[in-house]
Amino acid sequence: MKRGKKYVEAAKLVDSSKAYSALEALDLACKTSTAKFDASVDVAFRLNIDPRKAEQNIRGAIVLPNGTGKTRKVLVICRGAKQEEAKEAGADYVGEAEIIAKIQQGWFDFDVIVATPDMMGQLGRLGRILGPKGLMPNPKTGTVTMDVQKAVKEIKAGKVEYRPDKVGNIQMTIGKVSFGAEKLAENLKTVYDAIMKVRPSTIKGAYVKNISVASTMGPGVKIDADSIAK
Repeated sequence: MKRGKKYVEAAKLVDSSKAYSALEALDLACKTSTAKFDASVDVAFRLNIDPRKAEQNIRGAIVLPNGTGKTRKVLVICRGAKQEEAKEAGADYVGEAEIIAKIQQGWFDFDVIVATPDMMGQLGRLGRILGPKGLMPNPKTGTVTMDVQKAVKEIKAGKVEYRPDKVGNIQMTIGKVSFGAEKLAENLKTVYDAIMKVRPSTIKGAYVKNISVASTMGPGVKIDADSIAK
């Protein structure tokens, strides 16, 4: 794969054979950002799990202490008084059957769906549409709940979901380059602790195989997991 001149120059600052401390790695990820905008910083965990096994298909959500730096559009599907609660909490869109019909017609101007349990019967019919996009609400991530106010406020404050891909990798945004290494490290520690807490009991040997961070369009930087755990 051919890389641009800026990327090649940035990559020279990173020793690809070395696992850096969390702060060093995040500082490098910021310094090697080649974007002209405030780039996102992403973390990638390579885990020793098989997502095809139900007990190893870990999934959850975390509120990052410093947020993600992104504004996420929240859709709440609920009835009655819950609609007013959702609006007061800052939901971008609120509705019920009419919103579900709109999604069926191809409307996706939102990032997260929160739904009350009584609406899941209707919403569940859109599984084939929402599932592949990662938009289907789930109790494990707190997006199927009667407490819509709490759900919306947490998402707006920087709540992020995690789930493995087909080969057991988890990737997620932990902030922006402008955050600086220390705030990014706080967010990373929160993510790391959450993933360690859900380690499947059936795993033998190392659970975390590799961790790396990178800015948008920047080179990857490996992290020594022990430096996060401290």
